[in-house]
Amino acid sequence: MVIKILLTVIFFAVTLGVGVYSRKQASSVDGFVLGGRAVGPWLTAFAYGTSYFSAVVFVGYAGQFGWKYGLSSTWIGIGNALIGSLLAWILLGRRTKLMTQHIESRTMPDFFGTRFNDQGLRVTASVIAFVFLIPYTAGVYKGISTLFEMGFGIPYEYCVILMAILTAIYVILGGYKATAMNDFVQGIIMLFGIVILIAAVLNTQGGLFSAVEKMAALPADGSSSASGQFTDILGPAPWDLLGVVVLTSLGTWGLPQMVGKFYSITDESAIRRGTIISTIFAFIVAGGCYFLGGFGRLFGTPPTLPNGRLDFDSIVPSMLTTLPDILIALVVLLVLSASMSTLASLVLTSSSTMTLDLIYRDKKALPGEVEEGSIDDIVSEKVERRKVVIMRVLIVFFIVISLMIALNPPTFIAQLMGISWGALAGAFLAPFMLGLYWRGTTPMAVWACFVWGVGITMVNMLLGNPINPINCGAIAMVGGFPIVWLVSLVTPKMSRGMVENIFDCFKK
Repeated sequence: MVIKILLTVIFFAVTLGVGVYSRKQASSVDGFVLGGRAVGPWLTAFAYGTSYFSAVVFVGYAGQFGWKYGLSSTWIGIGNALIGSLLAWILLGRRTKLMTQHIESRTMPDFFGTRFNDQGLRVTASVIAFVFLIPYTAGVYKGISTLFEMGFGIPYEYCVILMAILTAIYVILGGYKATAMNDFVQGIIMLFGIVILIAAVLNTQGGLFSAVEKMAALPADGSSSASGQFTDILGPAPWDLLGVVVLTSLGTWGLPQMVGKFYSITDESAIRRGTIISTIFAFIVAGGCYFLGGFGRLFGTPPTLPNGRLDFDSIVPSMLTTLPDILIALVVLLVLSASMSTLASLVLTSSSTMTLDLIYRDKKALPGEVEEGSIDDIVSEKVERRKVVIMRVLIVFFIVISLMIALNPPTFIAQLMGISWGALAGAFLAPFMLGLYWRGTTPMAVWACFVWGVGITMVNMLLGNPINPINCGAIAMVGGFPIVWLVSLVTPKMSRGMVENIFDCFKK
């Protein structure tokens, strides 16, 4: 216990110290939200990866999908690396950086409002982002607190509150730069931690080959004889597995807290280097998490919840209870690192979106339009400071709401994330990506996709989830593309000159 407490105290001290160190760079809106758009490739890549993978993945997804699909759940991690990281950086990184800087966009809702010259889109997108980031944040709290409770024996409620307070302090102090610097430190812990953890857990089963043999000897659910399904390359339910891969990989392309990382990176050469770093990080961390979770059935059947369903969120903690104290301490640091970075990104995204896109909506001239002065000219330093203060207040507000949900979570971690990602990426992914690439995307098509993504998620939830929230989220994301394309074909186009001025950024 002394070792665990000492390592955790050191971790918290470094985290808070970075917040204090970065506070001078968080005095302006651009500094607080985007780190001055001058964050290098290593910090950006690690910020992207650590925001991507949290306790939701390590505890919720790795446990639940490892139990359902066995070793084939590793495909989820591979998909996260190739689609969620590599392709995301290749297809979105450069174009997002150039266009958002050209139109002076600071948030994803701001992008929709300025790119499509419709402030109603900006306001609606900010509300959608704020509302549906809350269940995701609650899922992160639940995951991190479950592991913390296992490692320290502290009641779940106290763990949740402690994590909320610590996250709020360092984000409020240092803004995005503090978040990115802490993400780098936390990412290093995650990389080494997951490798050591896999080796230690498999060693309790006699090593890798012995563990795989034991998995192959397990019967399928409802069967009494060995089936080998849990070691098959595609597992017992390939189509359901594909839905998870789509949700967790493609979903990052439409999440405000993920896409926002491309706003702040320094230049195009940094994007190329960040692409490689981020992909390697995802292969190790995501691939390792799901590979580890695939062996969950070797550690006994999880307890049953009052509603009769298995408590999937207890699977990974049960795999770790037999490890030595020093490794338990490493697990706690691993999950702390993964989760606090994600929490920081979520609360910063939510507060900045509400402040800049709902409370203060600066009127900006599009590129090529006549304007009386730049934003720096017409917005006083006093108003800029006021915006930063409001963002800090909203960080506390967002954390409190998420905390209330986390103290009484309505469902499994994986389902909380499915609802959040399904609505957000279902609404934002297609119009954001097509808005970067296709001049013919219309404002009405964006409205239609907002209704589609939020609508299908909410209707499914209100009907008692007849479609699994994971699969529903995947349908929402993929279905957005034909909706935006078809609606754009039959609705009024934007001014040709305005669109060409926006796309001029790619000719420089």
